[in-house]
Amino acid sequence: MLSHPLILVTGAAGFIGYHLTHRLLSEGRQVIGLDSLNDYYDVNLKRARLARLENQNGFQFVQANLADREAMASLFGRLKPDCVVNLAAQAGVRYSLVNPHAYIDSNLVGFTNVLEGCRHHGVKHLVYASSSSVYGANKTIPFSVHHNVDHPVSLYAATKKANELMAHTYSHLYGLPTTGLRFFTVYGPWGRPDMALFLFTKAILSDQPINVFNHGNMRRDFTYVDDIIEGVVRVMAHIPSGDSQWHGETPDPGTSQAPYRVYNIGNHQPQHLMRFIAVIEDCLQRKARLNFLPMQPGDVPETCADVDDLMRDVGFKPDTPIEIGVRRFIDWFRDYYQL
Repeated sequence: MLSHPLILVTGAAGFIGYHLTHRLLSEGRQVIGLDSLNDYYDVNLKRARLARLENQNGFQFVQANLADREAMASLFGRLKPDCVVNLAAQAGVRYSLVNPHAYIDSNLVGFTNVLEGCRHHGVKHLVYASSSSVYGANKTIPFSVHHNVDHPVSLYAATKKANELMAHTYSHLYGLPTTGLRFFTVYGPWGRPDMALFLFTKAILSDQPINVFNHGNMRRDFTYVDDIIEGVVRVMAHIPSGDSQWHGETPDPGTSQAPYRVYNIGNHQPQHLMRFIAVIEDCLQRKARLNFLPMQPGDVPETCADVDDLMRDVGFKPDTPIEIGVRRFIDWFRDYYQL
């Protein structure tokens, strides 16, 4: 058995989960990594991440599906983690238009099983991935955790908003400290094949056209994965308590009387999509063939994170420029695919 304190990271073979687990193990932490290894994207990439984790001391892997109630109850009962970081989810805005049930199973049923495990087995802090997509139809930039987010424009976003509401309920009813993290367009080495940077790099190198939505009139708060991980690690150590200033007559969406918080983790430097493509071209020393398309259903034209709360509470804000982050991804891509 692993010695305490014990951290459970769900989605450990995923992009962010892999990086977080690697960081925690490098600090000498004891980590249980859970993943279903589903085939939403290339399972070989997930297995390659996992192989790197299994080479490190203090790691134990469990293959299970969050939506499997019995398996999750057994895991929590057997291992009794001190801290849980829930990064397992059905990701992607566009796929939610095609396969909505995958989002209900993983993001709602699965998250309920995580909450129940935490509630019944004395977990001291649940940190979970939310998403910048919860801002939906909001137009006030930068997006703040103190803004109302009741108008999601994709089912994926709705499930992430639901996770925040579910977490708040458990914080209120059972005193479970929960922190939701709204990630903004994460990219970097070992990234997901369905994300823009991976798709664009692969297409440009094979002289295929890339799809540029909203005719390129998009701005994204691209956030380098190491910055995301630094934020997560700091938040893990910052266990929320109730906000004594919170009042039901003027309810602040970002805090609560319960031990509940949400934070944005984003670069606070939105980049024009065409600028992002130009950086990729520069790193590859090749020009992209551009296929301009209208806006996709469920998408938004701009994201930008207000990170004042994160900076105030844990003393950190992301700042890696895309020129550095994209270069690191492309170096990894060439190495991994032996190009």
